[in-house]
Amino acid sequence: MSIKDYSLYLVISEECGLGRSAVEIANLAIAGGVDIIQMREKNKDRAKLVKLACGLSRACKDNGVTFIVNDDPGIAKESDADGVHLGQGDLKKYSIARTRELIGKDKIIGVSTHSLAELSKANNDDVDYIAYGPVFPTETKDYFLGTGDMQEALNIAKKPLIFIGGINLSNLDEILKAGVRNIAVIRGITESDDISLTVRSFKDRIIKSKKGRQENDYKNKRPGSGN
Repeated sequence: MSIKDYSLYLVISEECGLGRSAVEIANLAIAGGVDIIQMREKNKDRAKLVKLACGLSRACKDNGVTFIVNDDPGIAKESDADGVHLGQGDLKKYSIARTRELIGKDKIIGVSTHSLAELSKANNDDVDYIAYGPVFPTETKDYFLGTGDMQEALNIAKKPLIFIGGINLSNLDEILKAGVRNIAVIRGITESDDISLTVRSFKDRIIKSKKGRQENDYKNKRPGSGN
């Protein structure tokens, strides 16, 4: 299983849902055309997390959406999730090798990186995608990377690269124009009044960016294009 380019990745946390449940947010996002959903709940006990993960996993499978569990390979396995996402802190508890052993070779492992050095290291690990950020200021982190190293990150990444952190409809075009293909969003979707409409707006712009890049590639390959 792999992450496809031009994916919209939603990280769900009920504390950012304006009173809506994780299941309600997920269903609305699925209706809008989201590609990947991650369950990221920090304030529930394990039994509740397993129950929630199982429900989200079924909903995602029924609709062709990739489902990822944050932090815990065990819950990912129990819920038959498509994969697990590990932060840098999680790697101290679950090595990549141990995680792969737990969830299986056909499942997805994603890892967070917060610098070019961490990204470079992740290139050589047995992971299926790399998250890089936070790009913009966000309430979940007390720092952000900005867009200065974005092009370098794109150049050195050997795995599907997902940019995350403070991304919303106001700054989306800026990073898409820089060559970003995959984005992860939290509050920019979960705190919107109309989640399905917001997801569709994100997806429409991502697809438009894809088509524009394909048209440019075609023009550059045409005879007489100078290439």
